[in-house]
Amino acid sequence: MSGANGLSPVTVVGLGPMGQAMATALLRSGHPVTVWNRTAGRGADLIARGATLAPTPAAAVAASELTILSLTDYQAMYEILGPVTGSSRRSGALAGKVLVNLSSDTPAASREAAEWAAGHGAGFVTGGVMVPAPAVGGPGAYVFYSGSGTVFAAHEPTLRLIGEPRYLGEDPGLAQLFYQANLDVFLTALSSLLHATALITAAGVPAADFLPGALNLLTDIPAMIGDGRDLGRLLEDGEHPGDLSTAQMMGATADHIVRTSEKAGVDTRLPKAVKAHYDLAIAAGRGTENWTVLYEILKAAAA
Repeated sequence: MSGANGLSPVTVVGLGPMGQAMATALLRSGHPVTVWNRTAGRGADLIARGATLAPTPAAAVAASELTILSLTDYQAMYEILGPVTGSSRRSGALAGKVLVNLSSDTPAASREAAEWAAGHGAGFVTGGVMVPAPAVGGPGAYVFYSGSGTVFAAHEPTLRLIGEPRYLGEDPGLAQLFYQANLDVFLTALSSLLHATALITAAGVPAADFLPGALNLLTDIPAMIGDGRDLGRLLEDGEHPGDLSTAQMMGATADHIVRTSEKAGVDTRLPKAVKAHYDLAIAAGRGTENWTVLYEILKAAAA
């Protein structure tokens, strides 16, 4: 049943900060929203704003064609919805429903989940929200999606309320692949930022004297290495000319960071991991090529 404004009902399962932010965005846009969470009490603010609290997972799924999942991982989906699936594609609570799983997990887990959902008669789309909870539904918010193009297109207007939808294709694993790859950059950058700050403060310098410039450095990286599309073409073509920053030169800097960390008494595991990549490139006889040759080394290690 649609709301008074004609907008379709949506169920949100999982009311951590991200789930609450998504439910809030949907309520703000006028959708009737049903919520359910394993830990009682988390939905109080949403209920005060007009959401309906479902007494059980089965009731939550029954309330809407579209259920959005915001859970710790995909295993949580099985634990919550598994008991209500029924014994066939047509008899369970998921039959004829659509699940959009915005939980974090691996691409393989997403593909397995799509098969599981199809086996219970449900449409399935996987996604990865690329902003923190406070930014959900606001300017700049975006979400990667993949899976059934038909299912995605049918619910794209609703999903757009969470953030700009970026649909990647029919493979259910693609959204999580892009999500994890982006977080690979993000988490490594955060660790490097804190490691660098520890180096500074070990010398008695206030962190506030260092961090503004360091943050500018992060935002200036695109200007230093060129447009991402240009870099992508070079990597795909295997071109590493070595006319600027060679692997050997960058490796020497990585070694200096390790030694500086050791002297300062700061943990060396992150800089040693970075140095190891350059050591591998140099050992492979590719030290005179551009630092981007590390891409070849990292691909070979995964083969």
